[in-house]
Amino acid sequence: MSGEEAAALIQPGAQIGMSGFTGSGYPKAVPTALARRIADAHLRGDKFKVNVFTGASTGPELDGALAMAGGMQLRIPYQSDPITRKLINSGEMQYIDMHLSQVAQYVEYGFMGKLDLALIEVTAILEDGRVIPSTSVGNNQTWIDCAEKIILEVNSALPMELEGMHDLYYGLGQPPNRYPIPLTSVCQRIGEPYLKIPAEKVIAVVHTDSPDRSSSFKAPDANSKKIAGNILDFLGNEVKKGRLPASLLPLQSGVGNIANAVLYGLEEGPFNGLTAYTEVIQDGLVSLLRSGKMTCASATAFSLSPEGTAEFIPKIGEFRDRIVLRSQEISNHPGIIRRLGVIAMNGMIEADIYGNVNSTHIMGSSIMNGIGGSGDFARNGFMSIFMAPSTAKNGTISSIVPMVSHVDHTEHDVSVVVTEQGLADLRGLSPTQRAKLVIENCTHPDYRGELRDYFKSALSLSYGKHTPHLLSESLSWHSRYLRTGHMLGKAE
Repeated sequence: MSGEEAAALIQPGAQIGMSGFTGSGYPKAVPTALARRIADAHLRGDKFKVNVFTGASTGPELDGALAMAGGMQLRIPYQSDPITRKLINSGEMQYIDMHLSQVAQYVEYGFMGKLDLALIEVTAILEDGRVIPSTSVGNNQTWIDCAEKIILEVNSALPMELEGMHDLYYGLGQPPNRYPIPLTSVCQRIGEPYLKIPAEKVIAVVHTDSPDRSSSFKAPDANSKKIAGNILDFLGNEVKKGRLPASLLPLQSGVGNIANAVLYGLEEGPFNGLTAYTEVIQDGLVSLLRSGKMTCASATAFSLSPEGTAEFIPKIGEFRDRIVLRSQEISNHPGIIRRLGVIAMNGMIEADIYGNVNSTHIMGSSIMNGIGGSGDFARNGFMSIFMAPSTAKNGTISSIVPMVSHVDHTEHDVSVVVTEQGLADLRGLSPTQRAKLVIENCTHPDYRGELRDYFKSALSLSYGKHTPHLLSESLSWHSRYLRTGHMLGKAE
């Protein structure tokens, strides 16, 4: 049936599990039609909103369209849409920011209530009923298993060469009968390449021919290149010290321009035989695979630029044996991340002098995107690296502050902090030792003097000396920015 006919089957208040992860593999026709239906209902004065669960962020035809129509009451677990973000921060939409590894089990355990509908994009339905997944796997099988009804969007814009690239593991089980996941190497396959979909649940099949809306990556700027260089030098020294093998350990990389700069830097670096156990296949990973520097990569989705998509999709069959797409419950599984010894590399908004990291909130209360999978990897990886330019907003904001305004990753989960100024290896250091290193190595010169002064005063005047803080001043930089538009004290 058409997208409009399928959308007419969705009731107000429905909880819908939709496919999609970092802008790939999300349904397009039905959400757009549903947004129009909701907008019409609102014009008539009728109430119509739904709760939307996904794998991670989606695209404008889903998050953008539904947000513009005022159609989402609740959004879980990660988003990057500007309209959605505005509604969340204005209090008009409820949002639950969750570790991506926990979303599926929260629904499976019944913590989120009944799931009414699964709305899933797929590549194809074969004659024998097998279903080839799309460009992302995310939580799709969980939505299919838990939902009362299913709508499928079959997207003919996707290449049939995707068949065989996915690995869906169906042996997780429920507590107390969960068994070890038999995954011991990055590109090992332990499951099946097809979604299991009970035919009796399917209430609609919609044909589409719409590519994913991919976002362009900026060319690495000077700061990104410096951050990448600092990380590559650090990894090289770890190899020299015998703490890492010459091929490193499996890499995880968050999405973004700096992350891609690091991946492109690895292509020029001395490391060979690389692997990746991560969430998304980005342009930089494809380039590493193409060059032969990387042997294989495991993820749950693609997240390619338009240029990367145009170059990669026609040749996707060449990578089928070297890329594995898994459910995010496996790609982000804490036990597997720890077993494989993953090197986690993620972006941050800010870090404080003791190594606590804020990766989600601006000035403590305004959500940016969400924690995504960074916590899954930071807490459980072999080491966790967080990176950002030392300043933001034309130098008016310092990324290194006395105390973060929101904590996503505590000092216990942060191994290394990196900016273009330098790198602070925090492993094995006490809080005061960490503070000295972060201030001297990572802070922009414009802010270094004020941080030194704050730390010196805290050492002398704080209530306790283990993690010295002056509570009357520790968030003063953020307060000052909100008052004056600049974190520096001379702005007042």
